[in-house]
Amino acid sequence: MPLFERVLVANRGEIAERIFRTCRRLGIATVAVAPADDSDGFHTRDADAVAPISSYLAADEIVAAARATGASAIHPGYGFLAEQAGFAGAVEDAGLVFVGPPPAPLRLAGDKLAARELAVSSGVPVLPSGHPDEIGYPLLVKAAAGGGGRGMRLVRDRDELDPAVAAAKREAAGAFGVDSVYFERYVDGARHVEVQLLADSHGEILSLGERDCSVQRRHQKLIEECPSPAISPEQRERLAILSTTLARATGYQNAGTAEFLISPDGEIAFIELNARLQVEHPVTEAVWGIDLVEWQLRIAAGAHLDLQATPQGHAIEARVYAEHPVTFLPETGTVRSLSVPTGVRVDLGIAEGDRIAASYEPLMAKLVIHADDRPGALSELERALRETSVRGVVTNLPLLRWLAGHSSMRDSRIATDFFAFHRPLEREPTVLEPWDGYFRLDSRSTQPPAPVRLPGAGEGNPSARVVHGDGTATLVVAPMPGTVLEILVAPGQHVAERETLMVLEAMKMETPVTAPFAGAVTRVAAAVGEQVTAGTVLVELGI
Repeated sequence: MPLFERVLVANRGEIAERIFRTCRRLGIATVAVAPADDSDGFHTRDADAVAPISSYLAADEIVAAARATGASAIHPGYGFLAEQAGFAGAVEDAGLVFVGPPPAPLRLAGDKLAARELAVSSGVPVLPSGHPDEIGYPLLVKAAAGGGGRGMRLVRDRDELDPAVAAAKREAAGAFGVDSVYFERYVDGARHVEVQLLADSHGEILSLGERDCSVQRRHQKLIEECPSPAISPEQRERLAILSTTLARATGYQNAGTAEFLISPDGEIAFIELNARLQVEHPVTEAVWGIDLVEWQLRIAAGAHLDLQATPQGHAIEARVYAEHPVTFLPETGTVRSLSVPTGVRVDLGIAEGDRIAASYEPLMAKLVIHADDRPGALSELERALRETSVRGVVTNLPLLRWLAGHSSMRDSRIATDFFAFHRPLEREPTVLEPWDGYFRLDSRSTQPPAPVRLPGAGEGNPSARVVHGDGTATLVVAPMPGTVLEILVAPGQHVAERETLMVLEAMKMETPVTAPFAGAVTRVAAAVGEQVTAGTVLVELGI
């Protein structure tokens, strides 16, 4: 007798397919949901049934679809409604099982400020938060609901605050249906380390080690590994204690992740409790030899958490996105051919012939490597990335290959602000050995120069592409397909270099289009709400 006869997965792409895979192994029938613009999506072709909905945020429709198709449980995956207590409550009110935390701990974890207050009262250290004038700069504007880098903006001075808040609120509303934000101190040079938790309804809580997620762009993770190569045994033990303490204080159940920043001086600070399955959960599964989705289903069905597992080896995950490897801007197109490596786990969200549209997150696949040790895992990762090929859509594969072989990755010297100091795909400087060739103490150093902060590098907000016009004006064109969300200039207005001209939205992420130089706006060629393709003229600047 299976845990559930039929489960509806309220998600799409690779995470929906990943949940389907476990359900099939357990003998559980599956239901996919899809709006009209995703009716032929990758996930719809692998479910036993598909129910139409208007949006992945349409909670009432999803619950109705579960009842109509005979599903007894709903798995939310990650993103969309996964951390919405109201959705979990609606599922329970309909007599169905929500495969995740109950509404009360979900509501507490989802309210990032309340979670921080609980952490403080439980003796768990946190970063300063509050009014920008109180905590100072740099700071992060963060969505109070949801995660995954959505609704998050780095602000380094007061002049950047208002537009950052407006952008974060819009992005959070589009991704999670809630536009609340808060402010938190930003730590330069920090590592992002998170602890995987499992908790049953009988009071048992387990910490399944930590993941290092410091390789990030746009505040979103690119490469994750388990265990972290940069923390001490004492820090590892402390992270486990802090995480389980927090989980117990919230009355947590099911799978969740406690996220922390570790400053360059080794100080640990809690940042948030993600009450859902993480994108990077496969590295924990590989090292611990378990299926976290299976345990989510078992816990939701009332089982005791009698898990006996011992970590083995080292695992690394690399995320393959449809995005430019240098600008990090999302890309669209049709996958003409796809080749994935053998001998490693590949969680796919696309197939040949699939269209990558601007409506959803551009995550295409995850490569998961497991080896006896970290050097072996990195070598296997390099091989796997060499053997991965996607044609028809621009991807970040060149960036991932560069990162896998980078000396900072090899030596585990990457912090969350890595791309503020390193241009993507740049050639690493050659460091000469002492006494290598002609040497004079006052003419050559054996150490590379200190990194220089590159303004705007890696922040995903480059100037728009420029096409020179007739000699009297320059055409600023869209760097990617998207929807015009906001226009901030008008004809006759003078703008400064890198001043934001308008804001585009694609794949639930906002991208400011900035002026390539100071000048006067002679024409605004787009309108709010207009859908544009890459290369569409947006603004004319006088030169």
